[in-house]
Amino acid sequence: MKQQLKLLFFYSLVVVGVSTFAYSSVTEENFENVKTGHLPKTWKSAATNAERTTAVWEVVETKEPFRGKKVLSLSAFDEGYGGSFNLCYTNDVSFKDGEISVWFKANNGKIDQGGGIMWRVQDKDTYYVARFNPLEDNFRFYSVINGDRKKLYSADVHLEKGWHLMKIIQKGSHFEGFLNGKKLLSYDNDAIKKSGGVGVWTKADAATSFDDFTVKDDK
Repeated sequence: MKQQLKLLFFYSLVVVGVSTFAYSSVTEENFENVKTGHLPKTWKSAATNAERTTAVWEVVETKEPFRGKKVLSLSAFDEGYGGSFNLCYTNDVSFKDGEISVWFKANNGKIDQGGGIMWRVQDKDTYYVARFNPLEDNFRFYSVINGDRKKLYSADVHLEKGWHLMKIIQKGSHFEGFLNGKKLLSYDNDAIKKSGGVGVWTKADAATSFDDFTVKDDK
């Protein structure tokens, strides 16, 4: 990551302050130093089950600055096909256990809206994902194995339009999901045991913006 900060454990505690976990490093991407229309240096876009074109992700200047002037957004997608998953991720971070958080804003989408965090990414077809869908008012964990998505756990929740903070914590085969600091999901699954990449995810035409993507490794 262009703007990543890899800090020693004791320093992460100073920066994070409230954390009780012994994280060995913290990696942060706020997109502010990424050229408009591009992706962070080590990030790439991809798709699961795309029938035609791969969606376009890019860093854009937001008209309504929130935590900075720039965000990562899905700007074009495979219109008309609801089964594709839009991915933007990096393998520069090899994540197995720890914590990932991101601010997100669901902008629009007729077939689907919202999105979330993907982790332990083996390739474009195999990873875990946590996502919020404002059309369905639910927050869910999924596993995607060889392109086949399986729902693991779901919680009903309504969020007003605007920016919200999503976080996942992974420890071994156990993971938890939070929205705006409230734990809503808790589940155990060992379908993907290996460490892998990290990134963000949406489905179909869900045009969503993301900011302040932070990974805290527990190695």
